[in-house]
Amino acid sequence: MLRETLALTMRALQKWVRNPASVMPGLFTSLFYLALFGSSFNPGNLGLQEAFGGAPTYITYLTSGVICIILVFNMAFGGIDLVLDRQLGYLSSLLTAPIPRAAIYLSGVFQNLAKVLLLAVLTFIVALFLPSGLKLPGSFGVVDFVGVFIAFILLGLGLSFIFTALALTVRSIDSLVAIVNFLTLPIMFMSNTFFPPSSFPDWLKTIANVNPVTKANEAARLLIVNGSLSASQASTYWSDIGYLVAFAAILGLLGYLAARRALRPE
Repeated sequence: MLRETLALTMRALQKWVRNPASVMPGLFTSLFYLALFGSSFNPGNLGLQEAFGGAPTYITYLTSGVICIILVFNMAFGGIDLVLDRQLGYLSSLLTAPIPRAAIYLSGVFQNLAKVLLLAVLTFIVALFLPSGLKLPGSFGVVDFVGVFIAFILLGLGLSFIFTALALTVRSIDSLVAIVNFLTLPIMFMSNTFFPPSSFPDWLKTIANVNPVTKANEAARLLIVNGSLSASQASTYWSDIGYLVAFAAILGLLGYLAARRALRPE
């Protein structure tokens, strides 16, 4: 199954890389959020630095949020290629081939994850070079960078599991777009992507605190803002990572069951 999964994943990534028009919009979107929205105010000047976790600039706080935006929206709409494969008959030919059904599903999961991780790394780099942009602490190192992206990988994996299964289930692009448009905005705005949950009303704060996007942002920001973590900060970080592991595992199981049903020969 590994060989088939890798082959299908590489096919999709080669198509993506050969079409620069599909790569650049994601990067430009992150640049616009960081440069325009991120420059709208400075927490240090407004006396809000403590509320923003000690972030010296708003872009420092916002960078992980923008990466999460990329994860959510690209995972949600990444399944369009799978819907096209079904409409063009390619998926039907795969279903008649002697390959495991799980390979078809997992290739969709991993190709979307690879795409968004590349965009996430580019976004992180771009944020470093913006005026009043991402300012990392002196203690921030390679281990901290890895720790930041572990949170993003787990969030992206969970999202890719469920949105890939959704793409395999629906029969038209219109249906997929309608569903993901309904889901993505609440996921982003019911989280700490743009502002700390401490400023939310109680009902929204309750939802934000269980949103996996909030957990990924919180874990990443602890390292981005602080670098070396205190004992209490490390406890929060690993608690968030444990939550994201459970999130990815549960959605992986649900996504596989849904995909297996959707991939039955018609």
